[in-house]
Amino acid sequence: MTRAVLSLGANLGDRAAVLRAAITALHDDGVLVARSTLYETPPWGPVEQPPYLNAIAVVRGDRDAAGWLARAHELEQAAGRTREVRWGARTLDVDVVTVTGDDGRPVLSDDPLLTLPHPRAHERAFVLVPWLGLDPAAELPGHGRVADLLAALPAEDVDAVVRWDQL
Repeated sequence: MTRAVLSLGANLGDRAAVLRAAITALHDDGVLVARSTLYETPPWGPVEQPPYLNAIAVVRGDRDAAGWLARAHELEQAAGRTREVRWGARTLDVDVVTVTGDDGRPVLSDDPLLTLPHPRAHERAFVLVPWLGLDPAAELPGHGRVADLLAALPAEDVDAVVRWDQL
């Protein structure tokens, strides 16, 4: 058994419906432990695009880290995700942020296909704000408490992540 933190984002089509469908699929799998509310965030990266809706899901099940990545890709595929432009607009993006074993120890990986913990999560308010709202005691392995990481980010980045709706 492992526990994973997944970051979900969508900025094409009915963003809320896409995120709700992904969360429902995780619930139907019997692995959903908790999920955040939705937050609207400006796009990240060099490609001009519409704003995102983001959420965090905590899942637990009989998957290893590669299994959670495979499930993330299945959710993206179900939402019609295509991978044409790096950091471009997307119907659904699901990132595996962390994976923890039953012993409470984080799974660490430097595999280019799945780096754990996610190599840029500590820099992204759109990951940290919903995660902190869901779990005030959350920690990002190797980086520290999510609350402290968020406090270290520029205020304008944090303020740009706006609670949007109950999921």
